[in-house]
Amino acid sequence: MNFWISLIGYQLVWFASVIGAGHGLVWPGVLGLMLYAAWQLRDAASRRTDLKMMLAAVTLGCVLDGGLIRLGLARYAATGPLAALPPIWILALWATFALTFTQSLRYLQTRLWPAFLLGAIGGPMAYLGAARGWQVVSFAPPAWHALLWLAMGWGIATPLLAWLARRWSSGTSGNRLPWQEHAS
Repeated sequence: MNFWISLIGYQLVWFASVIGAGHGLVWPGVLGLMLYAAWQLRDAASRRTDLKMMLAAVTLGCVLDGGLIRLGLARYAATGPLAALPPIWILALWATFALTFTQSLRYLQTRLWPAFLLGAIGGPMAYLGAARGWQVVSFAPPAWHALLWLAMGWGIATPLLAWLARRWSSGTSGNRLPWQEHAS
């Protein structure tokens, strides 16, 4: 999958998930993930890496978005019967995001500071867009608490996913921890 297909595909899944959730539907985001993943995994150099990335990202999504819910900082639309857990549509977004680290966001694998900045700024901005444009997430007042949580969480998750993509894509050559990359 090339850069543009990966980038546009992710954005299409984002819109399908958010607009679907805005209408109380989970399936558009899940279907978008399935189509995007099928397309990417079809020609993937390492399907195993992509599958591990998806699992890691869903785990991070459970921690980050689950923390927002448990701390009472946010509520999501289309949660289903388990409102205390992140909704499926947002976990589908996490899984889709993970797949970009071997394609359109591959350059972040060796640039962890830009990955941190992308996550710390872009993560909260995406949630704000979903909240204001489609009312699929609502923040408890004061909203800056939730946005700070998101900035910290995405600021950690994005470089971690970039580092995992590098490590799992390169086999054993990327076994150093992120803060050891420039040591020696």
